[in-house]
Amino acid sequence: MLSSLLKERFLFVGIAAAVLAYASEHSLLEMGRLPVLAAAFALVVAIVLVSTRIAHHAEILASKVGDPYGTMILTLSAVLVEVVILAIMMQGETSPTLVRDTIYAAVMLDINGILGLAALLGGIRHGEQPYNDDSGKTYGVMILTAMGISMVVPEFVPRESWHLYSAFTIGAMIALYALFLRMQVGAHSYFFSYAYPRAERKEAHKSTELEEDEPAGLSITVIVIGVVLIGALAEVMSVLLGAGLKGSGAPPALMAVVVAAISAAPEILTALRAALANRMQSVVNIAMGASLSTVILTVPVMEAIALYTGQPFVMAMSPTQTVMATITLIAAAINLNDGETNAIEGMTHFILFATFVMLTLIGL
Repeated sequence: MLSSLLKERFLFVGIAAAVLAYASEHSLLEMGRLPVLAAAFALVVAIVLVSTRIAHHAEILASKVGDPYGTMILTLSAVLVEVVILAIMMQGETSPTLVRDTIYAAVMLDINGILGLAALLGGIRHGEQPYNDDSGKTYGVMILTAMGISMVVPEFVPRESWHLYSAFTIGAMIALYALFLRMQVGAHSYFFSYAYPRAERKEAHKSTELEEDEPAGLSITVIVIGVVLIGALAEVMSVLLGAGLKGSGAPPALMAVVVAAISAAPEILTALRAALANRMQSVVNIAMGASLSTVILTVPVMEAIALYTGQPFVMAMSPTQTVMATITLIAAAINLNDGETNAIEGMTHFILFATFVMLTLIGL
């Protein structure tokens, strides 16, 4: 019992942070910008810690129930944190481009940041790292289609027709996700797997064997508590971060980058460990799969909220964002086309990520 509680210490850290944040929110807002930003950063750390436990227990449930439900659990849990934070932050005085900027930042972070750094470090250690090139092609074309429909075409949709196009977008994203899930767990499931040597498979199985013994009820309870806790933490974080950044001259998209980084945090270490263990297929599934899930699941939820409230979000990407997304997807299509990655391919994506960071800092 005690060992199980110790494993969930990050949840208790989150609960303590939430209690402290709600008790001191008003007094913090009167202390000035620096204490407010420090408190907001502490809450971001607490949210990341809680989200790592959600991701951990989602993996346990996925391994227990198997496909297709396992895949659904992993995908939905990865996006749930982001959607909860976005929905709460949109209730306050936030930028109408927050949803768009968050999705864009998540794609840059997942493909250029996670995939780029993992392929770079893995390539330096192992040279060329094999994976199933069918997965890279499938992910790439679906991300391109989903982003094109939801974040490029809206630029040309007349304002008076936004309700109709939003409804269409929701239907299109649901159709794409349904087909993707059918492919991932059905006849084309081999697109997303790679046959590693038996020794590596046995080692991977051995490392997860003990974790699968944890009861499913515990995992479900932790996920529910974690999501509620993240919602509570995000509410105070949104207020503090907004107050701290107001009038500071910080880039408008900074809050979006924070949200994207929070949702991607559990995936970063997992992807780096997989790359250093020469398991590039896991990296491709994590990075490209997270990008696709962010676009294909976040968009319909947020569009539904917009239709419900009658307040549309600005979903069309800026010219700079469109160019960066296009370069990223072209580079990914070229690099993920031959079934092997190397350090040079990783470096190209990581440089694109550095460019994204620089453009964000200068307000583009």
